[in-house]
Amino acid sequence: MALTAHQVTLIPGDGIGPEVAEATVRAVEATGVRIAWRRAEAGAAALARTGQVLPEETLRSIDETRVALKGPLTTPVGTGHPSVNVALRKAFELYANFRPVRLLPGVRTRFSDLPLDIVIFRENTEDLYSGIEHEVVPGVVESLKIITEKASLRIARHAFEYARRHGRRKISVIHKANIMKLSDGLFLRCARDVAAAYPEIRCEDLIVDNTCLQLVMRPEIFDVLVLENLYGDIISDLCAGLIGGLGLAPAANLGETHAIFEAVHGSAPDLAGRNAANPTALMLSAALMLAHLGETEAAQHLDQAIREVFREGRVRTSDLGGNATTRQFTDAVVAAVNHQIAKSPNHQFSVAPSSPAVQ
Repeated sequence: MALTAHQVTLIPGDGIGPEVAEATVRAVEATGVRIAWRRAEAGAAALARTGQVLPEETLRSIDETRVALKGPLTTPVGTGHPSVNVALRKAFELYANFRPVRLLPGVRTRFSDLPLDIVIFRENTEDLYSGIEHEVVPGVVESLKIITEKASLRIARHAFEYARRHGRRKISVIHKANIMKLSDGLFLRCARDVAAAYPEIRCEDLIVDNTCLQLVMRPEIFDVLVLENLYGDIISDLCAGLIGGLGLAPAANLGETHAIFEAVHGSAPDLAGRNAANPTALMLSAALMLAHLGETEAAQHLDQAIREVFREGRVRTSDLGGNATTRQFTDAVVAAVNHQIAKSPNHQFSVAPSSPAVQ
């Protein structure tokens, strides 16, 4: 455990964000890791106070700490300000969106009898999310899909390196190269070129629509997926549905020098202030953050504590059929962290490598 405190930017977010962020801070601090939290604003809260959805002081804080933990932010649909999440990824070149998909014990889903352990790598900086669009003439809008060799090679290498480090045996490259032969064709060729340097890892490619079909019919056949930005956004949410929803799904946005760990679910303004939100997703994301910071044992303790609470099944929030408050669930996780520390388990826990500091 580090002797000096880790500097981490904390963006509580909108709606239920401040509640799940506070719950997660409690859970992280229970591990004993010293974190110097630097609170910052983004989204609706920042807009109301500063007139900006992404203030300069927030960008400056992330640039200095190089690590951020972010609650959910509200993004207007079809109008209003651009996505803050997309802006953050662009600002810090967070090119890899990492989403592990694992069932939590005791959570009943249509797939809970299957050994699901899927890792998703989504290219995070280009594709249709480049936001290059304009109205050609009234009633006709054009959006440009940008795929580059640089970004495609980079995300493929990231996925294959992760697979090699963690004993993964298969990577599925997801595309629509049968129709978009130039853009998706480039992404697929780059992935195949990278795959040649990893002969111990089986590389297959699947068309994105077939992938969706297979994920709801035989999700257990998948190991690691690597995808372009738009496909990755859709399929990572689909995979969250396999394990019970976005409220149980952690996520990390990783670059060469910076990383942002986040809850990818919505801000649920109707639940805000009611002490009823489920903080699981942000807590699991914080476990990924601890691993990224080199606090492997603490990451294990937090991850296993959350699983212990779910395994026991006595304390659940209303979205999972229980009646526990956010505070009661957090109390249970903190107690379970203390239990894990007392047991001092010795097992592996890992986040996708994003820099030389993460092994």
